[in-house]
Formats: sequence, C-alpha cells, structure tokens
Amino acid sequence: MIINESKNMKSTTKIQLSLMMFLEFFIWGALFVTLGTFLGNNLKANGLEIANVFSTQSWGAIIAPFIIGLIADRFFNAERILGVLHLAGAVLMYMMHQSENVAGFYPFALGYMILYMPTLALVNSVSFRQMKDPEKEFSFIRVFGTVGWIVAGLIISWLAWDSKENIGQGTLKNTFLMASVASAVLGLFSFTLPKTPPIKNNTENKSVAQILGLDALNLLKDRNFLIFFLASIAICIPLAFYYSNANPFLASIGLANPTAKMTIGQMSEVLFLLLLPVFFKRFGFKLTILLGMLAWALRYVLFAYGNAGELAFMLITGIALHGICYDFFFVSGQIYTDAKAGEKYKSSAQGLITLATYGIGQLIGFWVAGFIIEKYKLADGTQNWQMVWLVPAAIAAVVMILFALIFKNDKKATADAHI
Repeated sequence: MIINESKNMKSTTKIQLSLMMFLEFFIWGALFVTLGTFLGNNLKANGLEIANVFSTQSWGAIIAPFIIGLIADRFFNAERILGVLHLAGAVLMYMMHQSENVAGFYPFALGYMILYMPTLALVNSVSFRQMKDPEKEFSFIRVFGTVGWIVAGLIISWLAWDSKENIGQGTLKNTFLMASVASAVLGLFSFTLPKTPPIKNNTENKSVAQILGLDALNLLKDRNFLIFFLASIAICIPLAFYYSNANPFLASIGLANPTAKMTIGQMSEVLFLLLLPVFFKRFGFKLTILLGMLAWALRYVLFAYGNAGELAFMLITGIALHGICYDFFFVSGQIYTDAKAGEKYKSSAQGLITLATYGIGQLIGFWVAGFIIEKYKLADGTQNWQMVWLVPAAIAAVVMILFALIFKNDKKATADAHI
C-alpha cells in the first residue's frame, strides 16, 4: 500500500506540474501573439507605440532576476510567490482589457510583464525541485507549456476574434479577458502545488552581480563565447520583428485563421527539439547555430514575397521554420553556454544569456521593428510589408555571415555538452 501511494503521488505531481506549465504558457500565448494586431487596429497605436508596449517584456526580463534572486529565493516558497504574482497579474490583465487607448494600456502592460517574466523561472524552479532526474523528466512536463500556447492560438481563431472582419469590432480585446481568467486560475492553483521552500544558503551569500549572472562576464574573455554572446544579442533584433509584426501582417493581408496558423510554429518547435540532439552531435555547435540563423533569414524572405492566395504556402513554410529558428539557435546556445561555463558559472552564465537575449537584444529589436514599421508606412495608412520583412532578413543574413567567418568551430564544447 505504501509503494502504491508513492507511485500515485508521483503521478499526481506530474499532473500538477503539467497543468501548471499548460496554464503558464497558455497565458503568454493568449496575450502575446495578437498583441500587435490589437494595438494597431483597436488602440490605433503607431509603430513606435507598439514597440514601446512590446518592450515591456524586455524590461520584465531585465527586472526578473531581482525579483527571483533577491526576494523569492531568499524569503518565500516558490509556489506561493507564483500564486501571488499570477493573481496580481490577473487584475492587471483585466485592466488591459478595459483600456481604451495605448497611453492607458501601457502602464498595465508594463506592470504585468514585470510580474509575469519572473514566473517563467518560478515554474521551472517548482518543477526541478520535485524531480529526481530532471534531464529525463523535465521535457515531458515542459512540452505541456508548448501545448498551452498552441491551444490559446487555436481558441482565438476558433472564436474568430482574429478574423479580418471581426478585428475592427474590437473582438481581440477578449484575449486579455481570457488570459486574465487563466491567470486567476493559475494563481489559485499555485497554492495547491508541492511546497517549494527556499534552499538555505542558496542565495544568501550571493552578490547582486552573481544573481544577475554578471559574474559570468569572465566568460567573455573567451573569444568564441564573446562572439556567440554578441551574436545572441544581434539575432534577437530580427526575432523581435516576428513577435511584434507577424500576426498583424497575416491578419492584414487576409490569411484565414492567422493565430491558429501561427501555432504551426510551436508544433515544429516540438519536432525540431527532438531532432536537435542529432544535429548537435553530428554537425557540431557552429553548423547547428548557423542553420538556425539561415532559417531566420529564409523565413522573412518567404514572408516578404508570400501572399494569402496562391503563395500562402510560403507564409505557412515561414511559420513552420520557427522550430529551426528557435531550437537550433536558442536551445543549442543554452547547451553551448552550459558546456563553456563549467560548474563555477553554470547558472550565472544562463542568466547572463537570458538577460542578453530576452532583455537587451529584444529591447533593441522591438524599437528597430517599430522604426521600420513607421518608415515603410504608405500614404494610405497601409504597410509596405515586403520592405518590413526584407530588413530583418538582411540583418539575420549579416549576423549569419559574420558568425560563420569569425566563430571558430568549438569541438571541445560540443563534446562536453550534456544533450
């Protein structure tokens, strides 16, 4: 009886963690994918105002280590602060739903992202603390996050909130209400999760620099890692174009069910995540990451010349390339960072790369995307989408070429990688 109870408890914990991940990324998918479309069509925001709102995610990523390292890890159970952040987030999300102009929307968006971005680390913390073998068990739990993002997109298109006919009627504001309800549910559910108290001495003796991952700056003395670090920031500039402009683009040209079709990107992410170990081991880090960069450039060329009619397959292919874009660059980059850092800087190095990509890189990227959107706005108020997409294609191509020429193939890091 005791053995069976132990097995049942393990199954119960798996279900709890899987549901937690599902809701965590369901919220992000419901909020983020159609945000640019909502801001441009319903709040009449211009390109720079849209960039300002999207940059709240980057500010949240920059501030998140302070919340986790200086507060959560020292004084509170991870599952409790996760609950509090999501309950507060539900209120802010509802206020975003009620906002009637971008000036009123922005402070709620900023407040929400400052609360939400730390929860990405918290759900991982709660998960890892319950696992005996995280390397084998975490992927099963994490995949439910991707499923949550996909389901959010499918619901939005199933209810036709993103249809060209309904966007003008303000239906997209319902996505914030849906996300608000999901945030409240996850907030309450978090208090039922397995207890995850602070680990004694986990951060008590750490400096602010260590908490932010800044002590890993010593790794930048390694020429190869410095090149990778700078490339990570640079490639996030074209990445920001996709996050802020893909859904508005697909919706404006009349592609049916654009948000549902964008979930093809998350489906491919799961597929290529499974293929990544094969590529990484066989071709090494440099060729794998170059393939990811090439996918970014190719995706934007497909967007530039595709349409919602006979060439719709080009748009779908561009969306499907998301798996290669994300997994082959960001996931392989995390593996490379882990191998280069060693035990001394292992966690700090990951924090540094996250700060560089989601923080600095995308912050720059959203502003560049906003500038380009305004620059290529036509006299009748429509967009020259071809030029909007050719710019990030060119940026990705330049980053790829420079990386290919400067970065030396690091066979040792590939051999040391845990994958």
